[in-house]
This record gives sequence, C-alpha cells and structure tokens, in this order.
Amino acid sequence: MPDKETSLRVPSVEREKLDEDDHDLLTFTEAGERLRIEISEARALVEKLEASGDSAALGGARARLDALREAAGRNAAQPINDANFEKFFGYPGKARRNLP
Repeated sequence: MPDKETSLRVPSVEREKLDEDDHDLLTFTEAGERLRIEISEARALVEKLEASGDSAALGGARARLDALREAAGRNAAQPINDANFEKFFGYPGKARRNLP
C-alpha cells in the first residue's frame, strides 16, 4: 500500500504525450476490479482503525472508503449503449456491440 505522501502526489500536467499512453487505458471491467481491490483494502483499514480507536485517522479512512464505493457505483451503473454513446464519447455513433 503506498504511503500517504506518495498517494497525494499529483502528476505534472506539463509532460510530453507518449505514443504508449493509449495502451494504458482501462476497461470498465479492469477499473471495476481495481476498485474492488482498493475497497477491500480500505474496508480492512477502517476495521483496523476502529479496533485501535484511532479516531484521527478513522475519518479520512472512512471518507476514502465511501469515495471508492461511489466510484465503483459510477463505474458499474452505465454501460455504453446507443442512447448514451454521444454523451460519453462526445460524438455521435453506435455502441460497437450493436453494429452488424
């Protein structure tokens, strides 16, 4: 698990785009699996902090767990279909699974 300082770092917006960047895109399935793992770890941390009585850290841990659960809900809530394709991608089209 990354330390607190590492997890708060924001990547520089001033960087050169690499051709390999597009190969690192996540599918909804992969994002969902990563969220599931993070939720499990965050839940374990909350339980550990509750047991230890560390109320100072508990609030932040609970907030992170709640945010991860919300993200998982957003990830699973709206699969791409013809009705929301344009809103998601920003141009008109059809969901690939609906093409002949």
